[in-house]
Amino acid sequence: MTKKIILCFLICCLFHNLAFSQAGKGVYQFLDLPVSSRIAAMGGTNVSLKDNDINFSFCNPSLLTDKTNNFLSLSMANYLSDIQYGSAVFGKNFKNKHYMAFGVQYVDYGTFQEATEENQIIGEFTAKDMALYVMYAYPLTEKISVGGTFKPIYSAYERYSSFGVAIDAGVSYNDPTSFFSAGLVLRNIGSQIKGYYSDEEGQHYEPLPFNIQLGVTKKLAYAPLRFTGTFHNLQHWDLSYASSTSSSQDETKNIGFFDMALRHFIFNAEFIPSNNFYLTLGYNFRRAKEMKVEDFKSQAGLSFGGGIKLYKFHVGFGMSTYQVGNSVYQFSLGTSLSEFGL
Repeated sequence: MTKKIILCFLICCLFHNLAFSQAGKGVYQFLDLPVSSRIAAMGGTNVSLKDNDINFSFCNPSLLTDKTNNFLSLSMANYLSDIQYGSAVFGKNFKNKHYMAFGVQYVDYGTFQEATEENQIIGEFTAKDMALYVMYAYPLTEKISVGGTFKPIYSAYERYSSFGVAIDAGVSYNDPTSFFSAGLVLRNIGSQIKGYYSDEEGQHYEPLPFNIQLGVTKKLAYAPLRFTGTFHNLQHWDLSYASSTSSSQDETKNIGFFDMALRHFIFNAEFIPSNNFYLTLGYNFRRAKEMKVEDFKSQAGLSFGGGIKLYKFHVGFGMSTYQVGNSVYQFSLGTSLSEFGL
């Protein structure tokens, strides 16, 4: 087991070195969309909170537990410009504490009209993204778990299609007695197998959205409150970009240290009076900075949601704000098939 762990670590380091120089760019950006209503309400991701929510395994596979066995969850969101995306995941555990889950994530951009340069409509075309997830976790000790995800990825825009493969590698720490947990994950390590197009030099390959995320979660001992902080894109400090509304391309150089540090941070708080109900409020600092409009008040970056167990079903709702009039609503439904005798 020790040799296997060391080998996996060396492989991850190799892929990390390949991806590091290309951090901040990449295809298959849909992989960073929140896959459930709760994750959306938390600001977009969670790599540290371990409370048997199977959807968290999309973000960090080591968050799978013995209680995610036989659990099925479905999620769907109405994204901007009527784009639809969603996910599905099913957990299945095996003997000797081998926890697994199988999932799918997709984005449907809708149907578009195809036209010539003279604006003559000649047909229609579609655009879709999809990724399959095979997730595995194993508890090394009572408090530490490791996990990995294998992700085949397929993307098709009109006549252009691409195929790629990625893996996630994560570790989590959970101490129920102190109400503290933490997690670290390297996401989207991999490459395109087939690019969208070829030129005289051959296939055109683009990097995947590699992302190192670190999170911590702490629950208050005598109050139903839990707080989570997540740092993302730790492999790349500069998250600025040239604004299309700016007359100066030097705007990206004026971001201070504290401002840039906050762009790597997502914060959320949860009110959890029982195991069958929660309310979540999150704030994504990078989204707030990038979506803000000068001289215009906006709630960009803010997200909230809640969930409740009704009979044998877990129902969740999440809302993420980008700009006024541009909010994303996400719904999730989950159940344990064991409760139905399956």
